[in-house]
Amino acid sequence: MNRITINPKILYGKPIIKGTRISVEFILELLSSGMTTENILKEYPHLKKDDIMAAIEYATTTIKKEEVLPLEISDKR
Repeated sequence: MNRITINPKILYGKPIIKGTRISVEFILELLSSGMTTENILKEYPHLKKDDIMAAIEYATTTIKKEEVLPLEISDKR
């Protein structure tokens, strides 16, 4: 996780890859759009594979800590 940083002065405090202005969110969007790690590294040569893996790990850890509250489902329509 030492590759991810949060600074309120950069991208409104979104988690980013340290030393860049590339957010974890952006990395995840690229991956979910179908880009491979290799494609991302070609487009952004200053990134390392470990940066992409750190973004995925950060997102996974964040979701694991998320509290999920049950929704009330009403049978009334």
